[in-house]
Amino acid sequence: MSQETTATDPDIRTTEVDSIRTVLAPAPGPVTAGLFFRVGVADETLATAGITHLVEHLALHRHGVSDLHYNGATAATYTLFHVTGTPDEVVTYLNGVCAALRDLPVERLETERDILRTEAAGRGRGPNHRLPLWRYGAQGYGLSSYAEYGTWHLTADAVRDWARTRFTRDNAVLWITGDTVPDGLDLALPAGSPQPPPVVTSALPVTPAFIHGDDGGVVLDGIVRRSTAATLLCEVLGRALYTDLRQNGGYSYIADSSYHPRDNDFATITAFADALPKKQDAVVGGFVDVLARLRAGRIEQSELDSARAKILKVYDTPDAGASRLPSYALNLLCGHRNLTPDEHRAELAAVTVGDLRDVTRELHSTALIQVPGRDVEWAGFTSAPQWSTTSRALAGTTHRSPENDDVALVVGPRSVTLRTPGGEVTVRYEACAALQVFPDGARHLTGLDGFTVAVEPTLYDRLGPDRVAVIDAGVPAAAVVRMPERDADSIPRPATSPGGGLKSRTRSVLRSLRIGRRS
Repeated sequence: MSQETTATDPDIRTTEVDSIRTVLAPAPGPVTAGLFFRVGVADETLATAGITHLVEHLALHRHGVSDLHYNGATAATYTLFHVTGTPDEVVTYLNGVCAALRDLPVERLETERDILRTEAAGRGRGPNHRLPLWRYGAQGYGLSSYAEYGTWHLTADAVRDWARTRFTRDNAVLWITGDTVPDGLDLALPAGSPQPPPVVTSALPVTPAFIHGDDGGVVLDGIVRRSTAATLLCEVLGRALYTDLRQNGGYSYIADSSYHPRDNDFATITAFADALPKKQDAVVGGFVDVLARLRAGRIEQSELDSARAKILKVYDTPDAGASRLPSYALNLLCGHRNLTPDEHRAELAAVTVGDLRDVTRELHSTALIQVPGRDVEWAGFTSAPQWSTTSRALAGTTHRSPENDDVALVVGPRSVTLRTPGGEVTVRYEACAALQVFPDGARHLTGLDGFTVAVEPTLYDRLGPDRVAVIDAGVPAAAVVRMPERDADSIPRPATSPGGGLKSRTRSVLRSLRIGRRS
């Protein structure tokens, strides 16, 4: 059942369907519809990561193989079910999704767990997949860097409860390309509360900062206030990188930037340029030079005018309202104000070169850049913490590595610390995001700050079941992830012949200990 409400945009009509906020705009051709829910990866914990994705898969299972164009997507802050087809096909799909959300086919849970792990194993990771964990840690927005730990252990009751409390009519917005709501929609969902945005955390004490990455390119992201000027700056930055690094320098094939709203007030601008190993120093230098030029305000008016003209083209099509529906619905879902076309045009016209300079300075001040090869301290970037910044380890028993006396694990009633010649990594039990429990006795602890310590009984002296039990007793049950048995070959063993001197032995030991920030 639909109910008319007040329109807020001349091209978009607002209504309700079964108490779900709904927006409509006409477009030629088949009907396209999307059902947004304000829940995503950033709302989970590391121990439950993947629970939203599981709900999405279970809700789509009954549709099976079909010629209908439909899918689901789980992002950091939302889940989307979308479909394109005839009005009847759209109705059948949306009704089926909502029916499944009301009564999830949890008998499929084990199968869907396997499917999600297979999907993750075959899915390519983008060039910036490591930046979120270094910026935010192993929580909130940082969870997009991690594997879906929850697929190993979540129960049917946990998944059902997540669907019941997050996939509700009060936490949803529907959008449809059409003049009217198709007949026959039955989207009855339980009542609930609109979910607030995820809490923003920080694992970076100082910005701008840098981390080292593999050969292949340079990637940078920064946090800026959401604004029309920021969207224009993103367009100018992408074009400048392409001109300098590909067209003029010939260093890169891909050089671009993107703008993504993070929450109601802030957005993330991400810039990337690829590079062959022999060109990577030139790409790093060119990348930094582009950012420095824009930050100094050396921006041509023609660059701004070109970016503005590109964005304005969205209003040149006869179905401009329909093209804006997804972003309009998402803003409505999250409580961010939607601009009318006239308001947007006015804001675009008002942006100056000085405004772009100010946004670039904001971007630089919050920047995190991943570079191959050499450091970029020369460009004003500070190395992100490579070791724990917490106070020294609490009391506990010391267990040394048989390969190197300078490497030891300290297991205490409140924390685990790995001591190495380069520094220490500590995970306090009260701040443990996930404890992976392996049947062979290993325990992998990841702190909320993103640092990981792998407790491997095979790699330390006197690390028996009694000491492992101390860890199990200290970590909160909500952080425990029970893992399957490992192959014998995947269990680390001490090297039989260390050799190669102290430095090479230390490097070998640290690799086997699997410390640091890992996704």
